[in-house]
Amino acid sequence: MSDGSVVRVAGLGKQYHTAAGPVPALANINLSIYPGEFVAVMGPSGSGKSTFMNILGCLDLPSDGSYFLNGTDVRSLTKDQLAQLRNRVIGFVFQGFNLLSRSTLLKNVGLPLVYAGMGKDERNKLAHGMLEKVGLGKYGDSLPNSISGGQQQRVAIARALINNPRLILADEPTGNLDSNTSREIMDIFSRLNREEGITIVLVTHEPDIAAYAKRLVRFMDGRLAHDGAVDIQEGRAE
Repeated sequence: MSDGSVVRVAGLGKQYHTAAGPVPALANINLSIYPGEFVAVMGPSGSGKSTFMNILGCLDLPSDGSYFLNGTDVRSLTKDQLAQLRNRVIGFVFQGFNLLSRSTLLKNVGLPLVYAGMGKDERNKLAHGMLEKVGLGKYGDSLPNSISGGQQQRVAIARALINNPRLILADEPTGNLDSNTSREIMDIFSRLNREEGITIVLVTHEPDIAAYAKRLVRFMDGRLAHDGAVDIQEGRAE
């Protein structure tokens, strides 16, 4: 039975099997994320945060425990059902933008709607509206290499929003951007969270980026080391 959470993990564990034996990546992770939360995920390299985000994004499955996405037990789904759930519920934003270089911005933004089976005219109309939302409405016929990195990330955000997802997963979304552009991108995330109530989970190494969130989750050696509020001034856990 759903508790109203967008994300709920209980006893979550992940091991990778190598020739030298199993390698633990996550162990006994328990947390829930509710609608409208803005969560920053931090931790050193190898701490398990990337594995955790891959599981949240249904790109990997846990070895132990349970993961409920929007009330659905992901381990009970077939690959096709998992792909449908992911496309319907989650919007992804990556550090490298992941735009199709030979497709226009309009086509890039509308791509998730192709997988959803939507017709071209309706798809283009919605994609244009999303480009307008991130301030790039007049660039729909442009190619990604004709705009700046910050603008490309805006396109990626528009693409993530096109299916009206309940959850946005952002993996180092400012990692390739300068400080001023990073602030612009984080202002967009903050506005989406504040004004539209979109749930955001964001991985970052930067305390000033984490400071935009309302909750900080920190991993260490595959375990949950901290789960609490963020000091907005310094980006530190309280």
